[in-house]
Amino acid sequence: MKKWLGVSLLVFLLLAGCSGTTEEKNDTSLKKVSVVLDWTPNTNHTGLYVARDKGYFKEEGLDVDIILPGEAGADQLVASGKSEFGISAQESLTEARAQDVPIVSIGAIIQHNTSGLASPVDKNIKKPSDFEGKTYGGWGAPVEQAVLTSLMEADGGDFDKVDVINMGDTDFFTAVQRDIDFAWIYYAWTGVEAEMRGEELNMIYLTDYSDKLDYYTPVLTTSENMIEKDPDTVRAFMKAVSKGYQLAIDDPSEAAEILIKAEPDLDADLVRKSQEWLASRYQDDAPRWGEQKQEIWQNYMDWMLEKKVLEKEIDVEQAFTNEFLPK
Repeated sequence: MKKWLGVSLLVFLLLAGCSGTTEEKNDTSLKKVSVVLDWTPNTNHTGLYVARDKGYFKEEGLDVDIILPGEAGADQLVASGKSEFGISAQESLTEARAQDVPIVSIGAIIQHNTSGLASPVDKNIKKPSDFEGKTYGGWGAPVEQAVLTSLMEADGGDFDKVDVINMGDTDFFTAVQRDIDFAWIYYAWTGVEAEMRGEELNMIYLTDYSDKLDYYTPVLTTSENMIEKDPDTVRAFMKAVSKGYQLAIDDPSEAAEILIKAEPDLDADLVRKSQEWLASRYQDDAPRWGEQKQEIWQNYMDWMLEKKVLEKEIDVEQAFTNEFLPK
C-alpha cells in the first residue's frame, strides 16, 4: 500500500491547446513546477487533475507537471527540491521529520483515516483477536507490526500468533486467494473495488480501536526551503488545488470523468464509484478542505513514540501548516 512502485520517473505532460497557437506560446510565462504522486494515479489525486484540466493552475500562473515517484519516493524528491510538491501521509512524514528530512504537510487530502485491515468474509476475521493463526500480507514497514499489535492488544489478541509475509506488488484479490488472509487497504479504492466485484469484505478500520490512529493520509507536501524561498508559489498551488478538490466534492461525476480522461488505463467504473465514495470524505467535518489540527499530529506522534517506531520526538508545529489554504 505504501510501497513505492519500482518504475522510472515519468512525466505526464499537461493538456495544452492546439500546437503553435498563441495560447501555447503564452504558457512559457507560467512558472513550471511539479507534484509527485505517492502511488499510481487514483481518486486520492483527483483534485490535482481537476486543477490542471479546468485551468485552475494556469489562473494562478502555474504550469504543473504531475509525475510518478521513482525508487526514491515522493518524500525524498520533495525534500531534495527535485519536485516542488508531493503527496505523502502523516505516518511517513512524521518518520521523515524524525530523520531531519525537511518536508511539511500543507493540506490534508482526506480528513479522516479511511484505511484498515480487510479480509474476505469467508476468512471469518471480524475483530483484531481473530488475526491469531492467520497470515497478514504487508509491505515490510515497522509501523505495520505496531498497528497490528496495538489493535490486537486492545482486543485481547497476541500478535506473536500472526504469520506475516511481504506481499510486494501482488494484487489484494489475488493475494487473499493464494497467500494471505488479510491486508491493510484503503477502502476508497480496494474496498470499493471489492463491492464492484461482489466480494464482501470484513473491514476493521484503524479508527475503530484508537483515536490516535485517525491521522491524515494522504497529505500534500512541500519543502521547508520552498516555504521560505517561494511562499507565493506554494500559496498559488494550494489555491488551485483547493478549487480542484472542491469540484470533486461538489460534482464527483465530472471530477471522475476528468481523471478517466487523463488516465485512460484506469478502470473507469472503479474511478466513478470511488469518486462518489470519497466526495463526502475529502472535507468531512473540517471547516474547509485541507484543514489540519495540531492535536491529530501530536496524538499520532505520541502513539509512534509509545510503540517505539519513531526515532525521536518531532516538533509537530513544524510538520504541518494551514497557512497556504485559501481563507
